Amino acid sequence: MDFSLLFSITSWTIQGIYFVIALAGFIGAFLVATTREDAFEVAGRQSKLIWTALLGVSGFALVLGLPFLTWIGMVIIGLYWWDVRPQIQNILSGNGGW
Repeated sequence: MDFSLLFSITSWTIQGIYFVIALAGFIGAFLVATTREDAFEVAGRQSKLIWTALLGVSGFALVLGLPFLTWIGMVIIGLYWWDVRPQIQNILSGNGGW
């Protein structure tokens, strides 16, 4: 078996995964930029500007493949999509806890 082929396939697969997650980060940054500022205040989260910057920088770190920052970027993007965004959506749609 040719190990260079296996290494190449693995490398392209990892780069593809990074690209998909970076795309999710850029889409998240766009969605944050189009969300009302006061929703973040009501949710008790960081400001709209901070989330936009975090998601944008995380996306660029993933596109560039920076060794340690890619993992931090993936955590930030995951945190947005699975924790922050659902809470913001509940607030904006009127599904509050009270």
